[in-house]
Amino acid sequence: MKKLFSLVVVFVLGLALSQVAFAHAPLLSCWDNGDGTITCEGGFSDGGSASGVQMFVKDPAGKVLLKGAMSGDSEFSFDKPKGDYVVEFNAGEGHTIQVPGSEIVE
Repeated sequence: MKKLFSLVVVFVLGLALSQVAFAHAPLLSCWDNGDGTITCEGGFSDGGSASGVQMFVKDPAGKVLLKGAMSGDSEFSFDKPKGDYVVEFNAGEGHTIQVPGSEIVE
C-alpha cells in the first residue's frame, strides 16, 4: 500500500509541476492607433503581468531601432517606423514573441 501511495504522490507532483511549466506562455497583441503610433499589450497565459518586460522594435536584418519596456499596465507604445519592422516581446529564454509590422493593423 505504501508503494501505491508513493506512486500516486509522485504522479500528482509530476502532473502539477508539468502544469506550472506550461502555464506561463507569453502573449502579445499590437495594433496601429491610426495616428502614427503603435501600441502593444502583453501578458502571460497564467494571467501574469508583463510589467517591465523588455520590448524591441527591429528592422528586417535584426538591427534594434528602438528598445523599451512594458509599462505598469503591461503596455508599450512607440512611433511607427518607416518600412518593415518587427516588434519583439522578450521576457527571457522561451518567453519571446515577435510580431511582424505587416500584421499590425488598425
